[in-house]
Amino acid sequence: MKKSISVLLFISFSLFFVACNKKQELKHQKETILEGTATVLVDETLTPLIEAQTQIFESKYKATIKIDSKSEAEVIQALVNDTSRIAILARKLNTEELRIFQNKKLVPKITPFAKDAIALIANKNNKDTLIAVADILNFMNGKNQSKVKGLVFDNPNSSTARYILELAGLKNLPEKGVFSFKTNNEVIRYVSQNDGMIGIVGIAYLQDVSPELRKYIDNINVLNVKNTTNNGYFSPTQNDIAEGNYPLARDLYIINCQGYSGLGMGFASFVSGDIGQRIILKSGIVPVRFPPRKLMLRKNINNDINPK
Repeated sequence: MKKSISVLLFISFSLFFVACNKKQELKHQKETILEGTATVLVDETLTPLIEAQTQIFESKYKATIKIDSKSEAEVIQALVNDTSRIAILARKLNTEELRIFQNKKLVPKITPFAKDAIALIANKNNKDTLIAVADILNFMNGKNQSKVKGLVFDNPNSSTARYILELAGLKNLPEKGVFSFKTNNEVIRYVSQNDGMIGIVGIAYLQDVSPELRKYIDNINVLNVKNTTNNGYFSPTQNDIAEGNYPLARDLYIINCQGYSGLGMGFASFVSGDIGQRIILKSGIVPVRFPPRKLMLRKNINNDINPK
């Protein structure tokens, strides 16, 4: 009797395993590198940039990319929990995160595709548009100085918060003088309405501005920032980021953990390819490779003005 039950259990588990594999195979068959539907987890600070990429990608191929914007910590958690296996991040996976995928017999494919920046913003009533990284770090570490009255982050779990915390050598945001909301839009709105506060946002939210955000953008200044290693002040412009002058620049990556030839591979190739890199160049940040310019040579030049 016990032997019969064991056999039945073995058969049941085997059938369940086969069914799961078949279901996964069918999903893979419906999805190719240029067709099908996939969800992409996106660091919220990069959402406007990725929205521009997906619009062009979907217009060219029979594909649907669903963007799921979250804080960086939430994106990582969803990625390791298999909510989606494609993510856009402002950092690579760390050793512990890579080990999780190794245990699943998956090797994440990490594709760098751009370099953007974290911008420091202030209300236009603040006439001083210069600030040093040291001023921010001193404030984060509780050192009294008059340059910074308060800092405003989008989210305590965001990539911008993690970036500044690492620079300051801290694990958590200080309670005194530091405020956090949920999105970059909220930071921009708050800073535009409050003098003396410095907001910390992804530069993408200042490049492609929505109509409802325009009135708030018009009431802020993007600050020029000095690094700890030189005396120059630089702004998060395409040129200063490309030349390595702006101190709060960061690399952007597509993390593909699908483990098969799906939309993760196709979308990564598109974003890092000629069209995707042109979209990045037009957005005001720095592509990993600059698209070539095509010159048209003509034997004859037609004058626009007819000779008298």
